[in-house]
Amino acid sequence: MAVLIVFFSRADENYFGGTMRYVEVGNTEIVCQKISELITADTFKIEMKNPYAKEYMTCIDEAKKDLKENARPELVSMPDSINQYDTIILAYPNYWGTIPMAVATFLEAYDFTGKTILPLCTNEGSGMGSSESDVKKYANGASLKKGLSITGSQAADSKATVEKWLKNSGIM
Repeated sequence: MAVLIVFFSRADENYFGGTMRYVEVGNTEIVCQKISELITADTFKIEMKNPYAKEYMTCIDEAKKDLKENARPELVSMPDSINQYDTIILAYPNYWGTIPMAVATFLEAYDFTGKTILPLCTNEGSGMGSSESDVKKYANGASLKKGLSITGSQAADSKATVEKWLKNSGIM
């Protein structure tokens, strides 16, 4: 089974259980590093050509505007193909109750027929939101397995939770 970890993650100023602080590595990326310690997989980071602001409050305003406009932000790069992968672990933060629009840009670029997607959403208490149904809507042909919600401020301590999810999903 060939696995690809695709993730959107944001460093800079982040929200952690009621307070703001700057981080070098975003919570979603930290969780993906834990996954990489547990399984053999290739990794692709979704990066916007014009990233959101470093300041959290400005970033969420920009993300809200993109969501309202159903925008598809341009990405820095895209994999040439995902054909060699059976399973995609798709990780992202919860932005306004769903995926960041940059993730929709990625998903709409490929045919996921015959592929399985495992969604993983970092958040500070808002859970998966509508992200699972939205991933299904944007990922043409994909089969979705049960997603995993990780509290972002617990990302560094998420390895056991992630391992259990991967086992239950048949990846480990």
